Amino acid sequence: MRLIGLILAAAVLSGCSSLARQTAPTTGEGDLRLSGRLSVQVAGNSGRASGGNAGFELVGSPAAGQLELSTPLGSLVARASWQAGEVRLQTPEQERRFEDLDALTRELLGEPIPVAALFDWLRGRPWPGLGSTPTAEGFEQLGWRIDLARFSDGLIVATRAAEPAVVLRARIEK
Repeated sequence: MRLIGLILAAAVLSGCSSLARQTAPTTGEGDLRLSGRLSVQVAGNSGRASGGNAGFELVGSPAAGQLELSTPLGSLVARASWQAGEVRLQTPEQERRFEDLDALTRELLGEPIPVAALFDWLRGRPWPGLGSTPTAEGFEQLGWRIDLARFSDGLIVATRAAEPAVVLRARIEK
């Protein structure tokens, strides 16, 4: 199981070990502020998927922002924050630093997630940094298929078919 699943499992088992809530950073014009549920599944070599799900609050942009993950009961178990030259992950047990967001998502999820593109994908549009191909339900970009068939219900599904296959589901609260 990857770090996101371990973080959530440890928080549930510890009962009260959680991070203190912080005021989310202020956002600039055009910055994102979303919350909801996030699920990530990574196919394993044995045919079994690993991953986890959590509540999330995402604030900011690819250049500077914050992502908080919480258990189903609402305990804050991880906070990732980033700005120019600094990416940090805080858990109740430790604080770690990473060279970039790709390294952070690789550690959290087992595979890098294109965070710069994800900010646009969660808005239901292709990332302008690279070309995309329209599909019947959304678009393909960076080797990912973004399914927006239920976008009006707040559901975005991003699937990467390349090994190991990854499925990221985000349910956005309105």
